[in-house]
Amino acid sequence: MEEKSYIGGVVSGLKSLGTGLKTTMREFFTPKITEQYPENRATNQMFDRFRGSLTMPHNEQNEHKCVGCGLCQMQCPNGSIKVTSEMYETPDGKKKKRLVKYEYDLGSCMFCMLCTRACPHGAITFDQSYENAVFDRSKLVKVLNHPGSHVEEKK
Repeated sequence: MEEKSYIGGVVSGLKSLGTGLKTTMREFFTPKITEQYPENRATNQMFDRFRGSLTMPHNEQNEHKCVGCGLCQMQCPNGSIKVTSEMYETPDGKKKKRLVKYEYDLGSCMFCMLCTRACPHGAITFDQSYENAVFDRSKLVKVLNHPGSHVEEKK
């Protein structure tokens, strides 16, 4: 191993300092992308692939697409979804399943999106909401189907 002279050490140190200053100056002049979060709450947009919380879209007639099959519940790796359904008989004598309650625990969800991929009807999606802080974890358990809602009839 070769020892550097005093002058060689100073030159090496200045070279290293110049490299660091070059990086600092380059970052100093690049455009900033910091969001001023609380102030820009009304205009803030999340990117398209962001997964906020699970929702079940309903139309104007309070209808949803969920038939209560429970595939999303089976696919959820940590049990964040609990689907309660019941069997009923249609006027023509067929037995069908209908959704009674769709519970979603946002606190235990890991946002893997396996539930939305497993749903054969596209009844559940992730929205863009990101303000989910609460003081009580029980408030993170949400019922996604609206009161009095029913399955959307096929046309």
